[in-house]
Amino acid sequence: MNVYDSARMSDVLRPLGYQPVDLPDAADMIILNTCHIRDKAAEKVFSELGRLRLIKEARAAEGHPTVIAVAGCVAQAEGQEILRRAPYVDIVLGPQTYHRLPEMVARAARAGGAVIDTDFPAEQKFDFLPDTEAPQTPGNLTSFLTIQEGCDKFCSFCVVPYTRGAESSRRVASVLAEARRMAQSGVRDITLLGQNVNAYHGEGENGEIWDLPRLAYALAEIPGLSRIRYMTSHPRDMTDALIEAHRDLPQLMPFLHLPVQAGSDRVLTAMNRGHTADEYREIVRKLRAVRPDLALSSDFIVGHPGETDEDFEATMQLVRDVKFALAYSFKYSQRPGTPAAGAPLQVPEHVKDTRLQALQALLREQQDEFNATLVGKTFPVLFTGEGRKPGQITGRSPWLQPVHVLGPRHLIGQELSVKITERLTNSLSGELVEETEYA
Repeated sequence: MNVYDSARMSDVLRPLGYQPVDLPDAADMIILNTCHIRDKAAEKVFSELGRLRLIKEARAAEGHPTVIAVAGCVAQAEGQEILRRAPYVDIVLGPQTYHRLPEMVARAARAGGAVIDTDFPAEQKFDFLPDTEAPQTPGNLTSFLTIQEGCDKFCSFCVVPYTRGAESSRRVASVLAEARRMAQSGVRDITLLGQNVNAYHGEGENGEIWDLPRLAYALAEIPGLSRIRYMTSHPRDMTDALIEAHRDLPQLMPFLHLPVQAGSDRVLTAMNRGHTADEYREIVRKLRAVRPDLALSSDFIVGHPGETDEDFEATMQLVRDVKFALAYSFKYSQRPGTPAAGAPLQVPEHVKDTRLQALQALLREQQDEFNATLVGKTFPVLFTGEGRKPGQITGRSPWLQPVHVLGPRHLIGQELSVKITERLTNSLSGELVEETEYA
């Protein structure tokens, strides 16, 4: 989502004469777009700001003023602290106000002091953003599209509801218009983004509320858009209608990121997840019943306050039962202002370390096993660029693995059948079945 937001900030600044540069040393404006989901994020921001201060001072000595802005969730959570510790910062803006960036630049120039805007405005920022061909580099075949922001779930460990605000969905017309522009510019593989993307409830033109399945059916009708993905999902919003969309829409890729966080009902309750481990297993059973080739990725947190050895073993058992093609796993870290931060029975760091190593070893084993099952199979690969070796092109599988084959450069941009011949550490190698575009 921050990649998408950064591109849209570039869009709103373009009419002012700004364009991206490769190095901060040559920039008239430097924006740090930040994330607050993990601990120590703020300290990393201050460390980077210390380096940018030297650039700003050096450019000022040469007569080139430089604007420094801090955007995103660290800015939202710690805006005043940023200005206190780094008074040379000119602009601080939260993730819901970057459509106001041109106005903030003007105010900073006029006032000669810092401008801060971390409100949760009543208007949707998406209604004020300029049209763009695609929010990535022109010519990209893959793209992100934010359709929903914020979260109403209030998991005990998570800072998102406090930095991104309540659940809010883009209007249907806005989403479809941007998706069409992306497809017209050559995008073939689109990922719909949201903190709780399957809670999407966008307003249609007649005031009717659309859910994610209905939006997916509409997106599938856009010419050229052959692959649709979405993340991040919450199990509580994995409806039967959405599961049926995975059955009915070949454009919905057979790869779903569905965070579970833990496999112990006691820990899931403490996390305020609102579902049990068996309810998660049942969702997975339904998905695989309608789409047998569907693979799952997930998020896990070890060492949530109060987690016992028995609770951790329940997480390991859920992993063994479900089997994941990919997963992201972390040690619990205290986020200021969240309920779990002050909870009793904080788990010692060395225990978290041991559990994380055990979980990651099992997840790595499952990832390798899934990739090994693809050797000998043939499936469509969307080729997105040249490989590292001469004569090699690379693409992405339906399950997001990088796939490398020997082939001519003119095949980039096509979706072609590939037979997988080898599993590598984090990618697959194969050979073209035919050099004709996959239909």
